[in-house]
Amino acid sequence: MKRIGIFGGSFNPIHCGHIALAKEILRQTELEEIWLMVSPQNPLKQESSDLLDDDLRFRLAQKALTDIEGIEACDYEFHLPKPSYTWNTLQHLREDYPDSAFTLLIGGDNWERFDRWYHWKDILRNHDVIVYPRDGQAGTIEADLLPVSSTEIRERVRRGESIEGLVPDNIIDEVKRLYAK
Repeated sequence: MKRIGIFGGSFNPIHCGHIALAKEILRQTELEEIWLMVSPQNPLKQESSDLLDDDLRFRLAQKALTDIEGIEACDYEFHLPKPSYTWNTLQHLREDYPDSAFTLLIGGDNWERFDRWYHWKDILRNHDVIVYPRDGQAGTIEADLLPVSSTEIRERVRRGESIEGLVPDNIIDEVKRLYAK
């Protein structure tokens, strides 16, 4: 069985912290690949006017991951009914990829409220979960997170500040153009 990690998020935009974390998880675990699952809309988050179009966020993630082995952008949830609950996504993945085992990757902040997730007990019964530290919460793996957030990147772009080192070089110009309002 191929072991694949599912790292979901809005990736609005993808940044160097996402990529560094995915690389570190690959290094520390038995996972063979990590799919950065670009989510249409997180059911636990308020609708954001800052959220770029799904296809634009996916395309940016694809471009940012060019030549990074073992990590790929995934638009799988775009083709599922909304809202995109993780349990539904994992069920569909199991059906469509019967020779793969899917591990859920989530931050410590989400882990603290995991019992609010749709079918959370079923997720735990049927899938491994790797928790990475976030916002001061502990995780099941050790990882030094880069102090960067998508929100900070969007704000820096609006203020005309540099985002060099925060997003991969090959998407800097596009991020500036897309998020300058």
